[in-house]
This record gives sequence, C-alpha cells and structure tokens, in this order.
Amino acid sequence: MFTQETIAVLHECSERSVAGNITFPEVVGKLMAVGIEQYHADLYRREITYYAANGDSHMESESGLDSKKFNANAVAAALNPNGVKEALRQIQHKEIDYQKFLRGILSAGVANYWVYLAGKRAIYVARNGDEYVEWFPGAR
Repeated sequence: MFTQETIAVLHECSERSVAGNITFPEVVGKLMAVGIEQYHADLYRREITYYAANGDSHMESESGLDSKKFNANAVAAALNPNGVKEALRQIQHKEIDYQKFLRGILSAGVANYWVYLAGKRAIYVARNGDEYVEWFPGAR
C-alpha cells in the first residue's frame, strides 16, 4: 500500500504533466525517489497506473485531458514509428508540451505506453500490438 505522501507525488506528477509545467526528467526523478519502478499510460482512458517493485500500484486519472481530443478515436489505425520519433524529438527539445506530445503519438498510432524507469526505456504500443522502443537519452 502506498503512503499518502507517495500518492501525493504521483498525483503531482500527473497533474503537472497535463498542465505542462514539469519535464519528463523531473517526473522520472520524483517517481524514482518514491520507489516507482514503472508506469503505464492508457491513452484511451486517460489514466496512468504507477507500479512499485513490490507490486503495489496506484492509478491516476488524467482528467485534465479533454476527452473529445484524447480517446480511442484519436488513435491512428497503424503505428507510425517516425511520427512517434518526431513527437519525442519535439518534447525532448522543449518545442511542445505534454498534451501536444500526446496528440502527436496518438496520431502516430500509439494507444498506450509503458515507461520502465530502471530499464531506462519507454515502449509505445499500437492498437494491434506493434511497438516502438525509445531508450532514455544517454541510456545506450
């Protein structure tokens, strides 16, 4: 069971990501500090589930995302790895915020993604299970 303090950090990371006032490296640092090993973003449902190494989990709704823009209908039918790479490049260079990043990966066919903090990678998954793996900058 997560402590209230840990849940507050998870909530803060989700809220600030949607608001566009926290970077991915900052999120990673905060999550690792409270023992998060991985998380899963469900773009259909606008939810993020955080997992600790002991199996504890906690789901946060990204209710700040407009359900008219962020839903299953927004996910392209096929994975476009180049579209995912471009959205990643733009957010890494601070050219776009989190919501624009999400719109970019949705239009590139991403339905959900997993972030593995210890493994230093994210796996972007399409409707049919096709995937694109992105290593954290400097991980390889």
